[in-house]
Amino acid sequence: MNLTGSLECFGNFLRERQRWVLLGLLAVLHLTLMVGGTSPIGLTCWFVDVGLFILWQPFIQTGRQLDYGKLPLVLAALAMGAWLFGWWLLIVWVIVLASLLGGRVIVANHRPTRIFYLLAFAYLLGAMLIWLVPKIVPDPALLGLSLEAPFVRGAPLLFLGMALMPKPREPEPSRSGRFDFHYGVFIFLLMSVLVLGCLAFMLLGKRLYFEALFRTVISMAVLLLVVAWAWNPRPGFGGVGAFFSRYLLTVGLPFDVWLQQLVDCAEREDDPDRFMQDVCERLLSDLPWVSGGRWSPVAGADAGAGCFGEQSAHAREFLYRPLRLTVYTRHALSPVLAWHLQLLSRVACEYYLAKRRAAALQRMNYLRAVHETGARVTHEVKNMLQSLDGLCYLVETSDAGDTENLQRLIRRQLPQIGLRLRQTLAKLQPPSPESAKRSAREDEAAATDWWEGLRQRFSHPRIHYVPVRFDPGARLPAELFDSVADNLLHNALTKLQNESALRIDVSLARDANRLRVRDNGSALEAALAARLFRAPVASESGFGIGLLNAASQAEARGYSLRLAENDEGRVCFELARKETFGPQSEKTPRNH
Repeated sequence: MNLTGSLECFGNFLRERQRWVLLGLLAVLHLTLMVGGTSPIGLTCWFVDVGLFILWQPFIQTGRQLDYGKLPLVLAALAMGAWLFGWWLLIVWVIVLASLLGGRVIVANHRPTRIFYLLAFAYLLGAMLIWLVPKIVPDPALLGLSLEAPFVRGAPLLFLGMALMPKPREPEPSRSGRFDFHYGVFIFLLMSVLVLGCLAFMLLGKRLYFEALFRTVISMAVLLLVVAWAWNPRPGFGGVGAFFSRYLLTVGLPFDVWLQQLVDCAEREDDPDRFMQDVCERLLSDLPWVSGGRWSPVAGADAGAGCFGEQSAHAREFLYRPLRLTVYTRHALSPVLAWHLQLLSRVACEYYLAKRRAAALQRMNYLRAVHETGARVTHEVKNMLQSLDGLCYLVETSDAGDTENLQRLIRRQLPQIGLRLRQTLAKLQPPSPESAKRSAREDEAAATDWWEGLRQRFSHPRIHYVPVRFDPGARLPAELFDSVADNLLHNALTKLQNESALRIDVSLARDANRLRVRDNGSALEAALAARLFRAPVASESGFGIGLLNAASQAEARGYSLRLAENDEGRVCFELARKETFGPQSEKTPRNH
């Protein structure tokens, strides 16, 4: 096994036994304190304690191999510690260990683990207050009662209790560096103030040690209580916490101003790349510590690229799919500025992503509109082709005696087919209000003429037209009624091929506001009836979108196409104005 593998195995071995490494560290520290901070044996024990600390510390994984360039730094630190070794160094060492334990106990959720670390913290606190601080007091008369003997005898019992505790839940290998830095710094400052406060009360106020310790603890408690109250006092005042949070959000640029600028850019620019360029230019002009930057797509993503400003030696990279944003700054950023820049760039990238999604949605809607327009035009052309086929069939099957009637029919139908063809081609042109009004006026036809033309186009023996006397001036939208009647009658004739006894009844209301096509055939299947007028349906003779397009046309003209009846022997489709539906016609068709 190579060196790297051996180190990894050793690191895993120690990671699973962190409690024993910490117990060894505390035991060696206790031995160092017993020997003294001025003897060579104490220095040797401290070196061993530093070695155990390197194996236990939560910042660098235990199995990691340090390169030779870092060994001189470690040796220099040990040499500096040997030169400064004494009671003051041990005090600083104990405070550092206590702050690291405090930073780890705050992120531990397992109760035995928290108790284990709290007991270790209690030992370090006792070692500092009972053993170390009294060693640096200049006047021994101020020490008063000594607790060194109970501390010496009680520490091993504490270690034994820690060893007999249930096994703590050690962090996972990928999370071995979990440590609350701010809480650790807070503990370090509190213990430092505790030590210096005790010495100040003893030397300046000539107080005994435990009295000075009590006064220091009470003063710190009162101060912390005041700070906690000032942080969030609640009775109508935001507190220091609100000002601190506002400061974090307004380093160099108020966050609300930045959001307003983003909204302005978003309303002005629809193109995602131009929007990003504009945003970055504003970032360059508003933040003096930003010198430039660039953005590019991440690997495998589809996005634009660009740059602004100029490069510098200090760069921060932010990865927000599909963008990789790099910002160059004039100097190294502090953690607060880095967090602030990360927040600003995240919001800008979210807006960029929203712009790209809006552009993609616009393209999809355009393609959908083109597809729907093409489908409708294709369907209209198919209907007109069927009408022409009907005329050609009449020409081929007519005899010499029907020549006059045939000519009259052709003179009536060909202009109608030409008008429908022009209207169909007009759908491919961009609509305008004037053209829409003109098309609506040209589309109006007298109900009598339209009814007669329908009877001539579909003069089938099985199609029965109910006689009707129209109201004077009754008119209807010819294009809509032609499209719906062609669809319904062609579907009925297709159904006739499978049901030879089928009878088809066509009726038009006197006011020309209601058209019905009824047959006495079989009812539609429930699944098919549910999809009618809502989605394309399976069709062997077309695209399956005829009724869907007809229903859409009816909706646009204020009409409604629906399946009024769906019973065995009574199947009825109805086209009517929406306001003409009565209680009878609103009943739900039954499906069988």
